[in-house]
Amino acid sequence: MANEEIRIWGIHTTDEALFLHDNIIAIGWKEFGDCSKLEPTREAYKNHYIASYPNGKKGAVATSAGMLYRFVHEMKAGDYVVFPSKSDRKINIGLVESDFIYNPTADLYVQQRKVKWLKHLPRTAFSQGALYELGSAMSFFLIKNYADEYLQALDKGFKPAAAMNEPDETVAATAEDIIESTRDFILKELSKKLKGYALEEFVADLLRAMGYRCMVSPQGGDSGIDITAYKDELPPRILVQVKSQDSDIKETTIQSLKGAMREGDYGLFVTLSNYTKNAKKYLENTPIIRGINGTELVDLILKYYDQLGDKYRKMIPLKMVYIPVPENE
Repeated sequence: MANEEIRIWGIHTTDEALFLHDNIIAIGWKEFGDCSKLEPTREAYKNHYIASYPNGKKGAVATSAGMLYRFVHEMKAGDYVVFPSKSDRKINIGLVESDFIYNPTADLYVQQRKVKWLKHLPRTAFSQGALYELGSAMSFFLIKNYADEYLQALDKGFKPAAAMNEPDETVAATAEDIIESTRDFILKELSKKLKGYALEEFVADLLRAMGYRCMVSPQGGDSGIDITAYKDELPPRILVQVKSQDSDIKETTIQSLKGAMREGDYGLFVTLSNYTKNAKKYLENTPIIRGINGTELVDLILKYYDQLGDKYRKMIPLKMVYIPVPENE
């Protein structure tokens, strides 16, 4: 098979015995029935998924139906598959040996294919980047970025990454991917769960975590000021305006905050999005007003997360973990 035609799939399961002892790879969705009886189009799979799981989450339709479609129609005999087993922390690489098989007698994993396992290697044999890609949240996916590394692992002269005694050049990219994924998650949760007045309350809670005393303006007020904050009992006063809109903030919107400020006041503008070019220039020329965009807001959330109220930590659930970084950091 030409090198550019070789496809390597990643797959996860909770039934490791089925995979490793019975030489079967499979995905679930038992209520979906026999995939091979459907019209071979993604749209047909989506419609059938909705009919099979009427109470399922709408956001899962495209992803789940897409995995089923790819397992049946895009995976081919002769493709490679990589399966990380948790019980022994091994990376198992195999060759797909059959077309799609529907097994209605299976307890859970009814969508199946036969596989011949070629190698069972320790996780330490692979770069951090290859392991990170294999850790996809999806049950079934195409490995793209580190496909060559998994293919090389099948060579007789393959040397595990740990035996090379060289710095892992993928660590930096992996760490950045993890950080960016966390940032994306926080911003999505804010955009989804905190609109309008709810975001004002959240920003006030964040400012309190940073050591400010805050008073949120009553809903429906026409002053243009959402939060009034003080660092202590004395001036200066900080007037805060919060916007949850998806579009970038214009210069005129920031000018409305400036118009509500008195002499000696400072202004703070907080948005989940960003600022237009003219708005950024206006902020640069108006040092008494600080603008915070979505990215900067996420930075502050990460820095003061432990001091946020229980309500918001439950809304944005994060877990403190250590991640590998390049040696020079």
